[in-house]
Amino acid sequence: MKKTILIIAFTMGLTVCSVMIPALVAAAQPFSLPNVNLTVSGGATEPEKVSSLIQLVILLTILSLGPSILLMVTSFTRIVIVLGLIRTAMGTQQMPPNQVIVGLALFLTFFIMSPVINRVNTEALKPYYEEQISGEMAITRAVVPVKEFMLKQVREKDLALFIKIAKEPRPAKPEDVSLSTLIPAFLIGELKTAFQIGFMIYLPFLVMDMVVASVLLSMGMMMLPPIMVSLPFKLLLFVLVDGWYLIVGSLVQSFH
Repeated sequence: MKKTILIIAFTMGLTVCSVMIPALVAAAQPFSLPNVNLTVSGGATEPEKVSSLIQLVILLTILSLGPSILLMVTSFTRIVIVLGLIRTAMGTQQMPPNQVIVGLALFLTFFIMSPVINRVNTEALKPYYEEQISGEMAITRAVVPVKEFMLKQVREKDLALFIKIAKEPRPAKPEDVSLSTLIPAFLIGELKTAFQIGFMIYLPFLVMDMVVASVLLSMGMMMLPPIMVSLPFKLLLFVLVDGWYLIVGSLVQSFH
């Protein structure tokens, strides 16, 4: 009986080795990666093909810089900071999630910037695609609506600061301000406005936290965290006054 078991085990071992050894040998062979070549063929000599290639390069560059452009020259910065401060003031930790806050800020940004986007499309992109103007002229026309939007929101104090730092001559009119000084001035103005709105939002929630903490202290419940008790009341207050309607409406109207 023992001999039979040994013979069966030996036979199974040989079978497994016969299957595994070729696989191990094949795996031990050097693995070669396929060659990937990104080349531009010499056939792209016609102006139309070269123009399409340049447009593709420009499009990829814009897509890579898209987030920075969105943060710097649109209403996104003010909106996302205010929405984040609302969540912090209510003390709801990660509710609503970051994805919801950023998504809402993006859609509100597109809503607010839609007149600017339409002007850029009408005055710059369409004439360029119809070959009525050159690429340089299209960029010049596209910058005008964006600069007008930023000039409506920027503070003269911030703009004068960056003009002084850059040692540029005083512009004769607002349209003469360069983007290198307008964009940072616009950004710090947006930050200040966002924190001012956030401070006004914080006040009612802070008062409610103080009231709840005083009540708990007077009742001798010093071990109970006040934020745990005040959170339901803050949520109830925010819902009763229709807080999202008021906040979003105020944010959108602050850009007009």
